[in-house]
Amino acid sequence: MATRPVRVLAFHAHPDDIETLCAGTLALLVARGVEIVCATATAGEGGSDTTPPEETALIRMAEAKASAAIIGADYACAGLPDLGVFNDDACRRAVTEVVRLARPDLVLTASPADYHPDHEAVSQLVRDACFAASVPNYRTGEAAPLPAIPHLYFMDPIGGRDRQGQKVVPDFGADVATVFPTKQAMLAAHVSQDEWVARQHGIADHQASLERWTRRQGRLFGVALAEGFRQYRHHPYPATPRLQDLLGGALLAPVST
Repeated sequence: MATRPVRVLAFHAHPDDIETLCAGTLALLVARGVEIVCATATAGEGGSDTTPPEETALIRMAEAKASAAIIGADYACAGLPDLGVFNDDACRRAVTEVVRLARPDLVLTASPADYHPDHEAVSQLVRDACFAASVPNYRTGEAAPLPAIPHLYFMDPIGGRDRQGQKVVPDFGADVATVFPTKQAMLAAHVSQDEWVARQHGIADHQASLERWTRRQGRLFGVALAEGFRQYRHHPYPATPRLQDLLGGALLAPVST
């Protein structure tokens, strides 16, 4: 009997977060036969000052779907409000339903400490949803419970720091030099965000910012371009190095200082 491909769910807060933080790793995994689902908690309807929320949501979900399609991935949105993501029962059930629908063996999500409240809330929600998704009596929607808790990993925070400006150091990295053009193409699908990040974040060139960030993480591992991760190993989450093994020769250890 044929073995089912490994399935990975990348779940962050807004469209373009995944592209910034782990799109290169996803591209590497696809090349190794892994099936990918990209998901966001919100449609990112707050990310515009030129279109109303409803229109912005449709634009950004279409961009997220187009970005995911570049690597043959599916896209899902939990439908939570932008800047309205909280660690409460309603949000947890919505996030758990997305996890169950994706049927992942491994989940990548936001850093527990980050600059944006939605990012931090999503990190908690996805962490807890990975546990809840395998609990049959925790009812969500139509999706069946998972057979087991998936492996869980945190992406880097935006800028590599928490809200107090302290560095958040990844446990390991992925060398994404060979797939960096794919990462760039995935971010480029989010056309609507070019003006928004210039206005709201003071980032004049979205692509240049992406390259600076990926090169910065590369320096942590002594390579040109990298993405970093930390594994969540607390009981009863799986502690075996599933993502590390999948990365193979692209796996990076931090450079000793």
